[in-house]
Amino acid sequence: MFFHFTFSVYHSAFSINFMMWYVLIGLSLSLAGVAGLQFFYMIYLERINREQKKRIYELERHSRQLSKRLSGAEQQISQQNEILETMFDEVEEEEVWADVIEDR
Repeated sequence: MFFHFTFSVYHSAFSINFMMWYVLIGLSLSLAGVAGLQFFYMIYLERINREQKKRIYELERHSRQLSKRLSGAEQQISQQNEILETMFDEVEEEEVWADVIEDR
């Protein structure tokens, strides 16, 4: 009877110790899985970051091109306005002379 009691106590302590090993192995594998997931998520975030930086560079380059086109268009408009102003000044001068001649 003493042997049976010591064997059952030893057996129950052994089974608890054995179960703890399984729990620890499961926990360590779970933590390794979480670490792997975080690693691959960081790789994904780095790739997204590189793509966004490339997109920002492209947008800045496009913005510079549009700014150059806009300044060119503004210069062209100012030149055309100057030409129109000189033409209207000439037309107005002719109309004034025409009015003076008709009045005489």
